[in-house]
Amino acid sequence: MLYTYDLTYTLKMNRDNQNERRRIWDEAHFVSSLQGIVNREKARLYLYFIGGEDGSIDRFWLDKLREPGEWLAEHSIEEIKSLSELIEIFRDNISGLVVYDENVPATSNVASTIAGVENLACIRFDLSQDSLYYWLTLDPEGPKLPVKVRLLNEDGSSMFTGNGTIPNSSTPSTGSAKCDAYIWAKEKYLDTGRCNPAKMGYYIDQYWLRKPEGYIPNHTLSNHDYFIANRGFFFDLSPWDDEAPVDDCGQPLGADMRTLQDILLSAWKQLSGKKMIHIGGFVPWDKKYTTVNNNGKHDAVPSEWRFVEIITCFNAFMDADALGIGCMANASVFQHYPLEEQYPQKLPSIHDLQAKGLVDEFGKVVPKTYITIYVGDYDSAAWLYQKLPQLWNDQARGSIQLGWAFNPNLAERFAPGMAWTRKTKTANDFFVAGDSGAGYINPGHLQEPRIFSGLPSGLKTWTEHCKKYYSQWDISVTGFIIDGYAPAMSEEVIEAYTTFSPNGIVAQKIERWGTFKGMPFIQMGMDLNWKPEESAKKILQQIGKSKPEFFIFRTILWSPSAHKQLFDALKGSPHGKDVEIVDPYTLFMLIRQHEER
Repeated sequence: MLYTYDLTYTLKMNRDNQNERRRIWDEAHFVSSLQGIVNREKARLYLYFIGGEDGSIDRFWLDKLREPGEWLAEHSIEEIKSLSELIEIFRDNISGLVVYDENVPATSNVASTIAGVENLACIRFDLSQDSLYYWLTLDPEGPKLPVKVRLLNEDGSSMFTGNGTIPNSSTPSTGSAKCDAYIWAKEKYLDTGRCNPAKMGYYIDQYWLRKPEGYIPNHTLSNHDYFIANRGFFFDLSPWDDEAPVDDCGQPLGADMRTLQDILLSAWKQLSGKKMIHIGGFVPWDKKYTTVNNNGKHDAVPSEWRFVEIITCFNAFMDADALGIGCMANASVFQHYPLEEQYPQKLPSIHDLQAKGLVDEFGKVVPKTYITIYVGDYDSAAWLYQKLPQLWNDQARGSIQLGWAFNPNLAERFAPGMAWTRKTKTANDFFVAGDSGAGYINPGHLQEPRIFSGLPSGLKTWTEHCKKYYSQWDISVTGFIIDGYAPAMSEEVIEAYTTFSPNGIVAQKIERWGTFKGMPFIQMGMDLNWKPEESAKKILQQIGKSKPEFFIFRTILWSPSAHKQLFDALKGSPHGKDVEIVDPYTLFMLIRQHEER
């Protein structure tokens, strides 16, 4: 039996009304935390929430899973029509409630951590009689769920104040109520091994209630379910130590970043540095920590790069649910999807290249300009979840060669989408790893000196992590290694990539193109804008007279139809007569062939 619950009614509430805005937050957090708990062992509760006011994205994927022969084809589906009914059905699966403090926004994320460890649904403290808290706990007509953990005092005053010592601890306060809440959670749940150190959620806290603009599900509460199901640790902290964050202006300079480092170090110690740490989420750049809305002095991309720098130094990678399309639902359901041991690809051979006239009878690469496209960005389960229905069903897919950059680690949260693309691929659909490999990191920070941690090398841990995913998804090309602000990859790091990405890598801080111990490489070219014809002109301007030459360019969320327009514009230009557009595996084979000859 799979139950469904429609949470889209919260999208129709008036966020300009303070009480309704709180209700939007409260109901989404309560339901998502409950969903994570009840879906821990098997798929039992599915939400409709993402994809406009009817939850069309969630409905699309459930329909796919209900098709003949698919995973949920034989499951009976029952709709839950009210919150009362939802609680009645699953009441025995939760131990009660964890109650948090609106005056210390960080406690909402602490509550999600506790939800996973202690099987407690999350609710914001609010004694007003129209609040969800009142109905859940005090209303004579309500379910009267017991409060098991309070993240505030009995009288409703704040438990975390940023003064003295951290509650129930001898640890001196950080000087920040926000950071104290996270250190308290770290000591109680992470340092003790009670929560899963390999799973973390980096999602915005209750500060959303102060700035609820944009698509309502971008509060990302529906993303919590997977990490609650896996007993993960939640946080929302700034990666910068040169300014106080907008949500905690009075904290000592750098308190957020030091707290982030303390949390990551605790997780690293729990894992003995032998396993990568999966962090879902992204810097909440539209509301905190950046120049957007005059919140800070750092732009969004530098803040992203800074965060990735820091986490890489602790063997952590980002599953980058960047806002705009950062919300996702039902990953706690999808984690139970039965994957095959391997999803093989049919890759081009030297004979295929000769048949296409790209390599002559002597094995020499024909002197032309060879171009491939990195079809990105898919380093986020949320991005793949939201965009795949539209892009994969585009009418032009299959008519042109495309290298889809789906990070293989996305199968952790969105296995059905990854499997669907493999089952329905055409001969012109190829798959490479996205940003940096099986997760978004900066490989230059895998080795000492790891400036943000001082820890020993994580290169072996990263290599073994990637081998697992590359093998299952039959990937042997890494489409884009983002170096960001990190040092360039050393020879040892590049050599590690030869063990799981032997058919090629693309990077930023690397030579133009060539081979390294038999592995071809190429430097990433420019990002292409949303105008195919204009992008074609910019590409053609980069073509030189020396042949052969090789290029790779990045597109972000382009449809196959847009790529076809780009390819037609390139081939239709008088300057494009010697241009060959190929898939990524072919491009790297040509580079290797040229270097060897």
